[in-house]
Parts: sequence; structure tokens; C-alpha cells
Amino acid sequence: MNLRTILILGALSAFGPLAIDFYLPGFPAIALAFATDEQHVQLTLASYFLGLSIGQLAYGPIADRFGRRLPLLFGVGLFTLASLACAFAPTLEWLIAARFVQALGGCAGMVLSRAIVSDKCSPVESAKVFSQLMLVMGLAPILAPMLGGLLVNVYGWQTIFMTLTLFSAMTAAAVAWGLPESMPAGHPRLPLSGALGSYWRLFGDRIFLGHALTGGIAMAGMFSYIAGSPFVFIKLYGVPAEHYGWLFGTNAAGFILVAQVNARLVGRFGPAWLLSRMVWLYLAAALVLLGIASLHTEKLWPLLVPLFIYIASLGCIIPNASACAMAGQGKRAGSASALLGCLQFSVAAGAAALVGVLHDGTAVPMATVITLCGVLAVSLAMLTRRAQLKRDALNPPVDVRL
Repeated sequence: MNLRTILILGALSAFGPLAIDFYLPGFPAIALAFATDEQHVQLTLASYFLGLSIGQLAYGPIADRFGRRLPLLFGVGLFTLASLACAFAPTLEWLIAARFVQALGGCAGMVLSRAIVSDKCSPVESAKVFSQLMLVMGLAPILAPMLGGLLVNVYGWQTIFMTLTLFSAMTAAAVAWGLPESMPAGHPRLPLSGALGSYWRLFGDRIFLGHALTGGIAMAGMFSYIAGSPFVFIKLYGVPAEHYGWLFGTNAAGFILVAQVNARLVGRFGPAWLLSRMVWLYLAAALVLLGIASLHTEKLWPLLVPLFIYIASLGCIIPNASACAMAGQGKRAGSASALLGCLQFSVAAGAAALVGVLHDGTAVPMATVITLCGVLAVSLAMLTRRAQLKRDALNPPVDVRL
């Protein structure tokens, strides 16, 4: 896969994290503008997650019927128009609705970028490309809150959505002129009437479902961190709000570094082998984190070490889980990608909500949910690995490293 295609897919993959992280610094300004509180402003985030889950399920069958390019152009165009609607929202209710529509458009890039990689690459090559795309997924949480905070302070919260409008319009142009249809000519095109059947068969595929849930539960741990870290860092340990981004960015840097190392190692060991080993590091770091959080230490740094290790391990787990889940999906790659994304974000959003439910004024709830995710991820990865080896013994794969 050439550099131009990877850059375009990277921009498409950035829609999700940008639309989430970019406007978080604007919450107080949005609350002030609409004479409400930040709890009500958080409904704009909830509506975005709802749109992501619903939209991904719709794009999968459409992409398997009509190809990747047209649904992608439609989705990016819808994201552009919805971003503009967010910028000029006259009421909070309007903004909530526009964010939902924005998610319906933005999830096209998330679903179809995975399908395009699956169209063009073998499982090992897919893991390499997904690792490269993790560079974008890691950079966005570092840069987006910083740039968003600057825009809000200087020009107002509306400029965040104007910037997203410009970014998505430029991405649409790049897709139109630089990203040809990836579905092979003569490839079987599944009818839309068979969408439920495709999803049903995917739910019956233990290998797909195991890898998808392994990646989703690992991602849930990251969402638990995102949901819990502002309280732990700022409120509990007194980190100045302006320094929070640096701590967040340091952990994201570990995620990026491991993702790039994974891209080099996956050709030698295979994505499934690396996944089955790295989940143990994830669990070990989570257990240490829970132990330290339970001690209620007066210093923050003992928590930061296991946090860094666990987040860094996700740079290997998420791309390899995605590559393993998408391997061999063929004509239903669009549906597989859609269900993969829906499962990941649904589980992740539930874990983030659980951190809030368990809130007790300490770091223990965040660490508990992260550890629970680690236990489940290891269990699923081991069960799926056994099922994969059993299937391979009966039907040896072309790429034995999978």
C-alpha cells in the first residue's frame, strides 16, 4: 500500500478521535453560551457515541453492496455539513442533534478505512498498516485538546467545528482525487437484503467475534482511562489543568511508539502471536495499577508507571486484534469492519460509564475497570487463540504466521 493511500486512510481514521478530543476544552464555553451546565453539554458527547454505534452497522452492508468509494464520499460529505451545523448551532438541542449526524458521517471513514486495508493487504500487511494508522490515533489525543483549547481561548468554541469542517472538506477532496475503488473488479457484491444474515454469520464466527471483543475490551480500558484520568490527575492529585495535556500526551506517545515497533515485529511473529502475548503485559500493568491505587498513595508518579505501560501495550493489541478479526472476511469485509467498530465502541462506552457509576473519590474505580478489562481481554485472547489453532489444524491457512 503506497504512502498516499496510507495518509488518506490516516486522515479518515482521525475523524473519530478529532471529533471527540478536539472539542473537550470547549465544554465550559459551550455551557456558558447556552446557559446550561457541563453535565448537559456532555449529552453532545453521548449523542456522538450513539451515532458512531448505529452508523457503523449501516455502512458495512452498503459498502459490501456498492463498494467503498461512494459510501465513503457520502459519509465524509455528511460529516462536513454536520460540522458546519454544529458551528452555527442556535441551541444546545440543535448541537446535540448535529453531533449525532456528524457521527453518522464520521464513522464512514472508520469502517471503510479498515475494509480498504482488508481489500488490499494480507493479514500480516494489514497489521502493519493498522499499526501505522495508530500513529494518527495516538497523535490526535495529544494535539487535539491542546489546539482545541487554544482555539476556544482565542476565537471561541465555534471555531473548533469550523476547523473540523475545513479538515473534512479537504479529506473529501483527497478521497475524490486520490483514493480509487478498492473492491476488486468482479468481486461478489452482497445484496442489502442479506445484511442481517451477514451480521448473524459474523456473530457465529468464534474467531472473528473473539478477536473483535479482545480489541474492544482492550479499547474499553483506554476509554476508562480517558473518563477517569481528569478527576484522578486534576482533582485528586492537584495537577494543574494546563499540565493535564502533557501527562495525557506522554501516555499517548508510548502508545504510538509500541504501535510502530509492532509494525516491524508483525512480519516476523504474526499478529495473532503478538496479540496473545501482549494481553498479558496489559493485565500485569493493570494489576499493578490497581494495587497502587488501593494504597491511596500521596504521590501521583507510582500510578503513572503502570498507566504508561498499559496504554503503550494497546499500541500492539488494537491493530493486531483488528487485523486478526478482518482476516479472510473477503466479500463481507465491510460488514465485518462495521460490526468490529460497533462492538469496540459499544463496549468502550459502557466501560467509561462504569467508571462514573463506581466513582468514590479515589483512583480505585478507574483502576478496577481497567483491571477487569485486562482479565477479560486475556481470557478472550486465549480462548480465541485455541479456537484459531484448532481451525488451522483442520484447514491450514495460506499465511501460517496468522
